[in-house]
Amino acid sequence: MKKTTFVAALMLALAGGNAGAYDFDKPLYGAAYYSEYTPTDRLDEDIRLMREAGVTVVRVGESTWSLFEPQDGVFRFEWMDRILDRLHKAGIKVILGTPTYSIPAWMAASHPKVLSQRWDGKQEHYGIRQNMNIYNPTYRRYCERIIRKMMEHFAGHPAIIGYQVDNEVEARKIGNRDYFEGFREYIRSEFGDSLEELNRRWRLNYWGMNINTWDEFYDRPGVTNPSYKLWWERWNRKVTADFLNWQADIVNEYRRPDQFVTHCFMPYFYNIDQVEAFRQMDYPAINIYYTMQDAQDGMWIAYAGDFMRPVCRRGNFLVTETNAQGTGWSSRDQYPPYDGQLRQNMYAMLASGANMVEYWHWATLHYGQETYWRGLLGHDGQPNRVYAEFARGAAELEKVGKKLVNLKKRNRVAMLFSHDSKHALDFMPYTNGDQYKDYMVYEALYRQNIECDILSVDKVNDFSGYDMLVVPPLYVATDETLRRISDFVEQGGEVVMLYKSGYCNEDDAVRPVLAPGPLAAACGFTYQEFSSIRRLNLRPNDIGAADNTVGTWMEFLCPTTAKPLAYADHEFFGKWPCVTENSFGKGHLTYIGAVPSQELLQKLIARAADRKGIATAERKLRFPIVLRSGTNGDGRGVHYMFNFSAGEQTVAWPFADSESQLDGQKLSRGASVKVGPWGVVVGIE
Repeated sequence: MKKTTFVAALMLALAGGNAGAYDFDKPLYGAAYYSEYTPTDRLDEDIRLMREAGVTVVRVGESTWSLFEPQDGVFRFEWMDRILDRLHKAGIKVILGTPTYSIPAWMAASHPKVLSQRWDGKQEHYGIRQNMNIYNPTYRRYCERIIRKMMEHFAGHPAIIGYQVDNEVEARKIGNRDYFEGFREYIRSEFGDSLEELNRRWRLNYWGMNINTWDEFYDRPGVTNPSYKLWWERWNRKVTADFLNWQADIVNEYRRPDQFVTHCFMPYFYNIDQVEAFRQMDYPAINIYYTMQDAQDGMWIAYAGDFMRPVCRRGNFLVTETNAQGTGWSSRDQYPPYDGQLRQNMYAMLASGANMVEYWHWATLHYGQETYWRGLLGHDGQPNRVYAEFARGAAELEKVGKKLVNLKKRNRVAMLFSHDSKHALDFMPYTNGDQYKDYMVYEALYRQNIECDILSVDKVNDFSGYDMLVVPPLYVATDETLRRISDFVEQGGEVVMLYKSGYCNEDDAVRPVLAPGPLAAACGFTYQEFSSIRRLNLRPNDIGAADNTVGTWMEFLCPTTAKPLAYADHEFFGKWPCVTENSFGKGHLTYIGAVPSQELLQKLIARAADRKGIATAERKLRFPIVLRSGTNGDGRGVHYMFNFSAGEQTVAWPFADSESQLDGQKLSRGASVKVGPWGVVVGIE
């Protein structure tokens, strides 16, 4: 197989960006900072505490449009000048946000149509952020004006290293008339202005819903047609990506060559086209919130990083928000970190390729919806246990950060992620729980230390840089994508694939052929029937799973060339294999035609990994020991060993001889290494 990496290929393919943007010489470590929210003026005190703690970066300004423009056309920037000047004097770098995700009251009062009328019937009102229609031309006009005014004023400030455009943008069920009309024009363009083609592909003759003129094109409320709903979600992703690129275009007119543009989104992945949204961004950003205390396992952090890297032009990303203490829009979920957990998770983010970690936020607010979303400082504004742990991590980064920044990873495994399949399965659910099972699949890799990249398969189908693909239910896919997967197997790749894959085409219409359609040759079976099932034990097999069960859903697989690996121990369902393995060309495709137990899925993935010799040393260690590796800017291997438990762990170092960066341990291959509770060991070859 050709060994050109996907990441490198994608970077070449993505347009835009700035070759001269800010270069990280060490990881930045800090917090979002809102001096304007404090009940008393404590700017100088905050900066003193920041310097003592080792804060190197803050994010400011993204939610304060009403302060920048208190009245229509009246601009006030002096208050932010004071903050920027003080931060620069203290040597703290700044990311400045465009404040477009929270509109001022005067705009809502004068132009109520900028507020979102959701397609599910809810009318948004003023009083909360992100309540607007981001497609509305009036809103866009005011956005452009405030961005240009800010850039004219601030672009030259020496403290600013980058700009965040908007904040956690999503379409958020917008259904305003102009938004729908935009969707209609989008569909007209995508279907070549052919109603005949639209009616045919969306099968609108069902229930007699054919459209004969474009004026008859019906809006989103009440729609049941899966094809329509799938394309609506694509429109949502397009609008958000276009919105971000539009803002980036404006910022790029003013920013210095040594400044970057970023955007932060929440890691729910489904509602934004990350490839297109980050097309112009050297360092995209993500906000990673996770469960602390006994539930801390690092998996969500790793998942977010593995999703981010392939869509980053430079392979590195930023974390603009993460837990400092308790989180939530109430005080119900107050789970501050145990000792060591804050520091541990900072290193976990670096181990996934982050070049910056910022907490949300510096000081806990005294009012507003997020009163109990706690920052590094509590309500009293004084140093505390969490502050001290931040300071410890900052001091370590000051010493060793140059060796850890700009981490590059060359993973041999990719997990294919499909926005379309996620949405389509939600439209036609087969269970009351999670439909898509991406987290289940990822956990099966993570728990046995198989690192992966997460590829957005709706946008990318070049798998040439990998030896193994793991595929959650690929329910919606083009013939071309399925052919690429088949070619990957034929050329020597290993694939582990879950049920329902290949069933529907790109319009979410079932293929009128024996399942799995274009995958039939590579899978080595066909099937006609399927059934909902309760939990079933499997007959004894050589897979070796302790929890040898399947449940929820089962396809009646009829092998042609595939070898059955497992059957249900049931007089009826046991007629058909529920797990098969097919040799196809030089490779193998393992297909799981039912919802497997977590243990069974792990064993099947390990079985495929064994054939390629993937992570053989790393897989000898299992959770709570988690391993992450990469290469630093000097070409040296960097290895992280995490202990996600409250007890000390002693394990053998599985990597080449390395220099320990945070303690005095000798890190020789095979030698015993101690990892303290909620601890981390960092070795560099």
